[in-house]
Amino acid sequence: MEDLKIEEMDLYEILEIEPSSSTADIKKAYRKKALQCHPDKNPDDSEAVKKFHQLSKILEVLTDETAKIAYDKVLKGRKEAALRHQELDGKRRKLKEDLEAREKLAAKNLRFQKSEAQKLREEIERLRKEGSREVEEEVQKVLQAVNVERNKVESIWDSSNNRIKIKWKAEKKDPKNGGYTQEMLHRFLSKYGEIQALVISPKKKGSALVEFKDHNAAEMAVELELGLSENTLKFEWVNGPPRSSSNKPKSGLIKETDFESVTLMNLRRAEERKKLIEQMMADEDSN
Repeated sequence: MEDLKIEEMDLYEILEIEPSSSTADIKKAYRKKALQCHPDKNPDDSEAVKKFHQLSKILEVLTDETAKIAYDKVLKGRKEAALRHQELDGKRRKLKEDLEAREKLAAKNLRFQKSEAQKLREEIERLRKEGSREVEEEVQKVLQAVNVERNKVESIWDSSNNRIKIKWKAEKKDPKNGGYTQEMLHRFLSKYGEIQALVISPKKKGSALVEFKDHNAAEMAVELELGLSENTLKFEWVNGPPRSSSNKPKSGLIKETDFESVTLMNLRRAEERKKLIEQMMADEDSN
């Protein structure tokens, strides 16, 4: 918190609330702002992490009664000084004595502001040392909300559009198909995650197609699985590799209009899997 000059900031303006706002309203405003500023939603902003951290420190001051009182005094002093300065700029016609009187008053106010600012800094230092369970709870709520949005993105994975072709060495008339069976392939691949569909080509030896329920399982299988040491497996994305997790959208709420309904997608999968073998056979015929 040492990098924040709280006494120079309008914390209420940042959270878009009034100084009279209740603690509940302050927390609500914090959650809204923190969700907007979370680094996941601002991948191009190098200051996103800092801004997110600053919001928790602002919440810490405004939800602590003593620190809030100290801050409100500093803020009030700053606004009054700014108003007086504005009045001085607008008039500029006072006599020398009047101006000197104002300068003395300004000096007095400055000493007062410094005193109040020092009290605020002391409260901020106390908060830094003590920590705040209340603030931690609010931060966790924001992080949980971000994770929910991430999970919504994960649920959009369509395995039927991300099928993987598997190849291995096998002679055309080899009854053992290079040593691989349906059960064996399933055993090798299922350790990475749930399999939606797995089909060994009925026409061409050494060939199969697989669909995984989620993208992490699919990507790990492609990257890590070798199969039998004496006859290793080779993987190839049928429609090209999916976007990596680093390229996935990291900002914005997931809306129904943004993606295809998951329910509809699952219904479509059931029909598409009926065509999986036919598609494989057609692919093999075209090669």
